[in-house]
Amino acid sequence: MEDKELLEKIRNPETLNYGFNLLVRTYQQRIYWHIRKMVVDHDDADDLTQEVFIKIHRSIANFREDSQLFTWIYRIATNECLSFLTRKRRTLFFSFEDVGKELSGKVDASAGIGGDEIQKKLQKALLLLPDKQRLVFNMKYFEEMPYEEISKITNTSVGALKASYHHAVKKIEDYLAED
Repeated sequence: MEDKELLEKIRNPETLNYGFNLLVRTYQQRIYWHIRKMVVDHDDADDLTQEVFIKIHRSIANFREDSQLFTWIYRIATNECLSFLTRKRRTLFFSFEDVGKELSGKVDASAGIGGDEIQKKLQKALLLLPDKQRLVFNMKYFEEMPYEEISKITNTSVGALKASYHHAVKKIEDYLAED
């Protein structure tokens, strides 16, 4: 179903619930994995995904269609991830490195993150990146989003995104070359 049709159903009081359920079914999986790549832990990703859809439900009436619905939803999910990681550091008095180490330990323990040793090492390398670099890398590399779309989601210039991606790739290469 096209976003226009979804929005029409959501904005019609008679089909609001049906339309919102369609929206959740359309985007829930992608949003969950977008979040999961950032926070690693399934329970945290599940909670954040629910929070994202609660926020969407509360504010969908204010969606002005300045961007695609997908972009707007991803922006909400991205902001929730970054806020969650910031809160986690503050609440637990963790440094950036400590959060990366904690999440890195969850890569080995998580049933949802499979793969061989190389894939796990890549995941661990990603967790050592600053949040914004990891976000840009995930969106560009795994989700194959164009820089222009990432720019709309993150409110960051294309040039800055390219620089972040380049730095992320270099750090990952350096980490993978260790041993």
